[in-house]
Amino acid sequence: MREKELRLALICYGGISLAVYMHGITKEIWNLARASRDWHHGGTVADKGLPGLYAEILRDIENEADLRLRVVIDIIAGASAGGINGIFLAQAVETGQSLEPLTDLWLDNADVDKLLDPDARPAARFTKFWAAPIVWMAARRRDDTIERTVSEETREEVREKLSHFVRSRWFQPPFGGEIFTGMIIDALDSMAASPREAPLLPPAYPLDLMVTVTDFEGYPETLRLNSPPQVLEIEHRLTLNFRQRYRSERLADTAELAFAARATASFPGAFPPFTVKELDRVLVRMGRTWPGRSAFLARALPKHAALERAEDAVLIDGSVLTNAPFAPAIAALKNRPARREIDRRFVYIDPKPLHHAVSREEAESAAPAPDWSSGDRDGDGKEAKPRNGTIAPGFFRTIFGSLSDIPREQPIRDNLEAIEARSRTIRRMRRITEALRPQIEQEIEDSFGRTLFLDRPTPARLSAWSTRTQKRAAAAAGFAYPAYAMVKLSSIVEESADMLFRLGGDGSPASRAAFRQALWEHVRSRGLDNIRRESERGPEVDLVGFFVDHDLGFRIRRLRFMARRLTQAMDNRDPELQDAVGAMRKAIYGALTRYQEAEAIDYFSDQIVAAAHLCPVDPGRALDALAQARSLKARDRETEVMLADALNELPRGERRQMLLTYLGFPFYDIATLPLLQGEGLDEYDPIKVDRISPEDCSGLRSGGAEATLKGIEFNNFGAFFSRAYRENDYLWGRLHGTERLIDIVLSTLSGDQAQLRDRADSYKKRAFAAILEEEKDRLTHVADLIAELREQLARDGGANAA
Repeated sequence: MREKELRLALICYGGISLAVYMHGITKEIWNLARASRDWHHGGTVADKGLPGLYAEILRDIENEADLRLRVVIDIIAGASAGGINGIFLAQAVETGQSLEPLTDLWLDNADVDKLLDPDARPAARFTKFWAAPIVWMAARRRDDTIERTVSEETREEVREKLSHFVRSRWFQPPFGGEIFTGMIIDALDSMAASPREAPLLPPAYPLDLMVTVTDFEGYPETLRLNSPPQVLEIEHRLTLNFRQRYRSERLADTAELAFAARATASFPGAFPPFTVKELDRVLVRMGRTWPGRSAFLARALPKHAALERAEDAVLIDGSVLTNAPFAPAIAALKNRPARREIDRRFVYIDPKPLHHAVSREEAESAAPAPDWSSGDRDGDGKEAKPRNGTIAPGFFRTIFGSLSDIPREQPIRDNLEAIEARSRTIRRMRRITEALRPQIEQEIEDSFGRTLFLDRPTPARLSAWSTRTQKRAAAAAGFAYPAYAMVKLSSIVEESADMLFRLGGDGSPASRAAFRQALWEHVRSRGLDNIRRESERGPEVDLVGFFVDHDLGFRIRRLRFMARRLTQAMDNRDPELQDAVGAMRKAIYGALTRYQEAEAIDYFSDQIVAAAHLCPVDPGRALDALAQARSLKARDRETEVMLADALNELPRGERRQMLLTYLGFPFYDIATLPLLQGEGLDEYDPIKVDRISPEDCSGLRSGGAEATLKGIEFNNFGAFFSRAYRENDYLWGRLHGTERLIDIVLSTLSGDQAQLRDRADSYKKRAFAAILEEEKDRLTHVADLIAELREQLARDGGANAA
């Protein structure tokens, strides 16, 4: 039976109050991953609701298409409201915790009355009651906007809460940053206290979470030019990265996740800019500690931390400059295992693809206060200062600092073109390797004779055979070999410089440049950059020995190549082979894990860290210490033992195929690595892109966001003004999420498309009915909508199917 992984890299856009809608979608992604985990491990799913239906779909695929499909979420990138949803989903994926507490956060707490800062409430002494007539005059001018953009049944609720909003303090953000931070921490605590299931990723699969943030003041970046030699540029984009390679009790410390969530969703003008000091105050008030504070700040804000100014960083909404964080997700594709055939999808959630946030005219007509030219001054004519006394960007400065909606609404064409370029490269490499295979296999047989495959592989034989084929591949490559060797050398030096810098550098661009320059001078002093064929080099230039000590990339590329070949050649074979194939796969990935350990910075001891600090003055010692710490020769011996044992379990024909792959890899690597400019391909399958948005869903109601969502009203703040609106959007998020996920799962199959569409429609109706049944007791404010949709399903025959 074939095995395939549907791997989801999730991109979550910003959307202000449409965060509630996006949560409904991510909850369905969570349900699908839960069902896949349980089905893959036991074949049964206890939950008879949506997870049970998803498991049934996976079972039908297995029975009818002879395909065992596993759905995993291993990359999550988010901005603003999408960043918050991504953080909570990543925590659930990593730990097996429930997403239900996040549902409570959005439904119960994402309300104007709860988010308003105490000092901004109408009853607070800081409120400018002397300005009430002006405020109400502005509100009356805006009344036609309410009539035009807000549904009739909730206009009174919106008017009442809007009155609180416009009577709040002027020229400062009305929402309380510390209040929001406390809500996030409470929701994370509730997740940790909820019943826990098994993690949603296999043990050795890395999980990458990336959250975009905007540094309001910016930090200097050095650009190297011809003239002048270097210039400084102010960079405002930040990406907070969280990675777990092995399953853990948590993705990161609660304070660190709260830092990321609060910073990425610091919407200009609505929330005050986020600072470390704000989080410190909340933690003190809650009686909590933050053990890894210094290390996290050094990692999250390296430039500020190097200048000992991390506490002064002013962070605002991540969607200001990066609302569609595709680039971090693409970068995270590096170093991912592939144990079976991969169907890689980039799935992006865009809640309003055709609905722009607000025009300039609408913004001016809906402004809660006159457009005075007081800049950072509040109504008293004084600089706006937070309670800790440090000067922070004021209301108008922060609003105008976000520039416009243009960065948020920019098309993602560049991102999609980058993904397509990568997919083209993958397809090209696959064609090249397939075309080369007959010639390479013939070369191996000519070199060893067919009797090679009659011998039982042993660790010693594998080592000797491998050395022999590498020499033959170099000789056969002719003039192509120097180019290949130079690419390998450059990759090793650059990777080593980066690793040593991360271990011993001070974080500055100057320090990074010093590490790199020192290593290259050391390599040149040994003559290693004088690339010629081995027979032409003098005995003092041991380039092969240098590769043996340091070429970690070659080892990893070879094992991944073997894994792909094993999947292509043997996953469809006789079931009696599956035990032997499983042992071979276990050996390959066990060896790969041992090599990948040497890529992780947390693997190294204090001894190598001390040597890394000396790299700029003693690069040879630092390089030797790195080689000793990695012990690649010892790992080679372990790999040869594992592979020899597994190869001997395979029948002769299959053993021959895997030996040809193992021994022939140097030929393939020489042909392809220069084309890839030194970058090995981890996942060897093209990437497909899928969107989830209201515009893509018509199973229950057509018309897109305008016909289904309430959060788009009142300039995308609508859901903050009404519990009914939040319930509406959350429900439609779940309905739209399941509709698109069923499409995506079934798109992994080939066959009669009309039959697949019919099957999809049947699954969708049952999924809709299950969601409505599950949510009818919780979503009491939209009971009429639920009744209407259930009646519609009954007319279509969906209720009986459910």
